[in-house]
Amino acid sequence: MVIFSLRIIITMHLSAIFYIISIEKYMLPCFTKQIFGVDCPGCGLQRSALFLFKGEFVEAFKMYPAIYPMIILFSFLVFGKTLKLKYSNVITNVLMVTTVGVILINYVLKFK
Repeated sequence: MVIFSLRIIITMHLSAIFYIISIEKYMLPCFTKQIFGVDCPGCGLQRSALFLFKGEFVEAFKMYPAIYPMIILFSFLVFGKTLKLKYSNVITNVLMVTTVGVILINYVLKFK
C-alpha cells in the first residue's frame, strides 16, 4: 500500500515537472516590445514564474525582481481575509506600494 501511494506521488511530481518544462513553448510574447521595441513593466514575469516552478529562485529574481513582493502581496490578500488582522489594510497598502515600487525601479533600471 505504501509503495503504491509512493509511486502515485512520484508520478504526479514527474508529470508536473514535464508540464512545467513544456509550458515554456506556449508563453505569451510581449506585445509592447514587439510593436514599440521597448520592454513593458511586466516583461519577465512569465519567465520568472517558470524559474520559480523549476526551483531556480535566484534566476527568478534576476529575471523579474518584483516576483517576491508580488507573491507576498497575493499571499497576504488570500490569507489576510481569513486571519482578520487589526492592521490588515495598512499591511496591504504597504505591500502594494512596495510591489509597485519594485516594479517601477526595475523598469527604470532596465534602460540604464
